[in-house]
Amino acid sequence: MQNFEHRRDRFALFDGMDSAVVNITFTMTLPDFRPWCKASSLPPFHVMLRAVLRSVLAIDNFRYRVWQDEVIRIDRLIPSFTVVNQHNDLNFAQFDWHDSLQDFVAASVAARGEAASMTALNMSHRFAAPRDSLDQVFITCIPWLDFTSIQHPVASSSTPDIPSLAWGRLRSAPDGTLVLPFSVQAHHGFVDGFHIYQLAERIGAELSELIKGAP
Repeated sequence: MQNFEHRRDRFALFDGMDSAVVNITFTMTLPDFRPWCKASSLPPFHVMLRAVLRSVLAIDNFRYRVWQDEVIRIDRLIPSFTVVNQHNDLNFAQFDWHDSLQDFVAASVAARGEAASMTALNMSHRFAAPRDSLDQVFITCIPWLDFTSIQHPVASSSTPDIPSLAWGRLRSAPDGTLVLPFSVQAHHGFVDGFHIYQLAERIGAELSELIKGAP
């Protein structure tokens, strides 16, 4: 928490506003990891999900949460993301973290299948202890749209301490890279534009390491 103490005054400033939300949507450039996924028999979305969540954990500013009126730093993430069920309605997939890429992807694919097969809204996350519910980042993928902005719902606009991330349609760029819309919504007391830039750079680095075969 030493790093947070350097910005406690910024937290006090934004946390006292009617809305403490910062929301930036930008065009992200990534290495084209799809051929690597195909060669490895791994679905690109779930590989991307792992890269995003590992990047979140790598940057302290995305680990801060508000618990019992004090700022804490989470030590883990519970992966979760939205899916579309058979009625084209939203549902939530959630699973336990796995360090191994293969195990992470297998658990993510299984959670997606389970949530997609449910008619009722999956509310299993509601049964978690209140403190445990903070060990999340809200993930949405909208692969059909090249969107330019997005607004996520928050339980309280004054304390939007759980970040919401979204990305859209992947497009091949002339230089062989991928471009996609990517959105980050977070508490401005924790996250500035620079930290969002750091997150984008880290996601690209995570995927580059996979492609190069780094452990």
